[in-house]
Amino acid sequence: MLVSKKWLNTLVPGIADLDAQVLADKISTTGIEVEDVTTPQEGLKDLVVGEIKSFEDVPETHLHVCQVDAGQPDGDLQIVCGAPNVRVGMKAIVALIGARVGGNTKIKKGKMRGFESQGMLCALDELGISDKINPMKHEEGIYEMPQDAVNGESIFPYLDMDDSVLDLDVLANRADALSMRGVAYEVSAIYESPVAFEKHDLVESTKAASSAVKVIVSSEKCKTYKLRVIEGVKIAKSPLWLQNRLMNAGVKPINNVVDVTNYVLMYYGQPLHSFDFGTFTTPEITVRDAKAAEKITTLDGEERELTPDDLVITSNSIPIALAGVMGGLDTEITEATTSVALEAAIFDPTSVRKTSQKFALRSEASSRFEKGINEGTVREALDFAAALIQELAGGEVLAGVVASNNYQPEPVRVAITLEKINRSLGTDLSSVEVLAIFHRLGLENTGSGENYVLQIPSRRWDLHIEADIVEEVARIYGYDKLPSTLPATGGTVGLKNASQRLRDHVRTVLEASGLSEVIGYSLTSPEKAVEFLPKDFPVTSLLLPMTEDRQTLRVNMISGLLDTIAYNQNRKQADVAIYEIGNTFLPSESEDGRPKEVPNVAFALSGLVTGHLHSAGDHELHAADFWDAKGVMEKLLAGYENITFEAVTDNPAMHPGRTAVVKIDGQIAGFVGQIHPATAKKYGVAETVTGVLDLGLLLEKAPAQAIFKEIPKIPAVARDVALLVDDKTSNSEVVAAIEEAGVKTLVAIKLFDLYQGDNVPAGKKSLAYSLTFQALEETMTDEQIESAMKKISQALEAIGAEIR
Repeated sequence: MLVSKKWLNTLVPGIADLDAQVLADKISTTGIEVEDVTTPQEGLKDLVVGEIKSFEDVPETHLHVCQVDAGQPDGDLQIVCGAPNVRVGMKAIVALIGARVGGNTKIKKGKMRGFESQGMLCALDELGISDKINPMKHEEGIYEMPQDAVNGESIFPYLDMDDSVLDLDVLANRADALSMRGVAYEVSAIYESPVAFEKHDLVESTKAASSAVKVIVSSEKCKTYKLRVIEGVKIAKSPLWLQNRLMNAGVKPINNVVDVTNYVLMYYGQPLHSFDFGTFTTPEITVRDAKAAEKITTLDGEERELTPDDLVITSNSIPIALAGVMGGLDTEITEATTSVALEAAIFDPTSVRKTSQKFALRSEASSRFEKGINEGTVREALDFAAALIQELAGGEVLAGVVASNNYQPEPVRVAITLEKINRSLGTDLSSVEVLAIFHRLGLENTGSGENYVLQIPSRRWDLHIEADIVEEVARIYGYDKLPSTLPATGGTVGLKNASQRLRDHVRTVLEASGLSEVIGYSLTSPEKAVEFLPKDFPVTSLLLPMTEDRQTLRVNMISGLLDTIAYNQNRKQADVAIYEIGNTFLPSESEDGRPKEVPNVAFALSGLVTGHLHSAGDHELHAADFWDAKGVMEKLLAGYENITFEAVTDNPAMHPGRTAVVKIDGQIAGFVGQIHPATAKKYGVAETVTGVLDLGLLLEKAPAQAIFKEIPKIPAVARDVALLVDDKTSNSEVVAAIEEAGVKTLVAIKLFDLYQGDNVPAGKKSLAYSLTFQALEETMTDEQIESAMKKISQALEAIGAEIR
């Protein structure tokens, strides 16, 4: 909403001397944000009124050599101009030498066809005036100033370009401020300065309007429809004051009748429409729902096909306007118009919004119907417009208003107490102060004492409940005056629960291992949802998804990680190490059918990584493999007991020889392994390893509080042992056998080599382990170490291992 400060000064005279920026700041602090304050003359200078005294045509060109009285001490200026509307006695805009015009262009002395030009005669577009509000086309020529303009004086006061224009960001809850009267009431309340609205006396003829036209409303989308008829009008340009106000409000002047309807729109916030009544083929006007495939050509020249959802104004069953959106081309006001049918109505906001969106016809009128209008001043706005048209275009206003009904909005009353206001705001306002605020807002109190019953004026249709009144008091009293003390409460110190602490621990471990956290979508495609599960696994899908690839709740998180890896590798980021903590959604047997949310952590490695993920001290770069993923998994499970990794081959999305399920106390907690090459190709990623853990089970099996053990003072001793075992024997079986030997001084078992090939029999493999021994009280002797190794060897031979 663009608000002219000059116009506002006439409505609230008490703020005439107030700086526009100060006013804007005050309005912003009371609830309606002012986005900007601009001045139309900004960037322009040395533009004055000039009178064309004489001119001569330049042969064989469209140019004229004009002698112009611009009030300069050195006499008339010679200016070469190509405008077609140049004439003797015309007052025009003169840009002097050194002047600045639109686009920051500086005017210089020059020559055209050998004739010296000492300035420029300007059209409005040459001053930077947008075509959206410029009443003239460029080809029509230069702009004509009023005849009473004084030669040599600045043009800015004449065209109100010295005005300040406030750009209000009016939200839907304050649509009352989408009018100059609404803004005036707001400013009046802020500064306790009375409003002074303009009046135009309406003089009606003796002829009744009801004898000339009839109105029928057959749709519930129109609360009321009112019409006035004006005969004998003369279409012409609007006076300069009206054009100036419209242009500063962002509206393009057209002619005196149309400009009045736009003026009332900006003044009252009431959309009006003027029809050329002489084009009607019948005196009957009907407001009805459109028929399927019915067509109308709107004022913009576009033919539009209608549906029953649209509301139309018709004459002789032919649509002549889209209600609340745009008029029809056939009944447009033109220079030939002599009689006008002036419409004011209340149309359904939803219907207007749907029609305007469907046809992409957003306008000042449709915007106001959508957000709401003052239903109590529809007749007043109509009469105001009719009187102003009579003043500017002449003619006779036929007696009476032809209306579908005498609709008036139901009065709204809101009850509230002083105690409620003070308790809500934390203030100690007196009843006198609150009543003064109500008076400034125009809220009439019919209650008694500190119990208020407020009569809400129709212009404030946003006020309905106690909270609305509390907000109004706070706005006018001043948000900056409200107490800033915190409420007195016995606060408690918040602590993280076990689940939150586990997630923090997981993040710490993974990020210390070089992985970065990502946040994926909970919704995915049906195929990706079960990518790493049986294909018939039940899933939960949305009935109305936004897109096909976001319609099913995920039951695994790895597919989302692969999408992220693909996104990065497609953009030359080959090395990716990421993880996600989130929920998967598994089927449940609950009565409401909601899926069960299971917290998980998933990670994926692709590209080059350092060996420290599974081998301390190894920082050589290599392609991520199964052992890197297993190393990350072991770090996450550090401190848990009875951890086993068992090879599996039944997951078609995972590599059959490089995948294992992870168990805690025999319960499956997740899996780790390499993505199957076919799956990796489908996602468009390089060789990738991944792992998943059920955080719920991790929380359930979390080890008890760790007990500190003194760091041994005795040095450890390491021994290596190489074994030849069947290729089906797993590492976990070997480790279990070593542990079953019962050597108390054995503190660590680490597999450091796996070999199959030359010098190893078929069906066999070679495993090499590093065994670490450490006594607590004394250094182990060779005999003790040999005894321990003998026990371990016997245990290994029991599972068929051959010590090499």
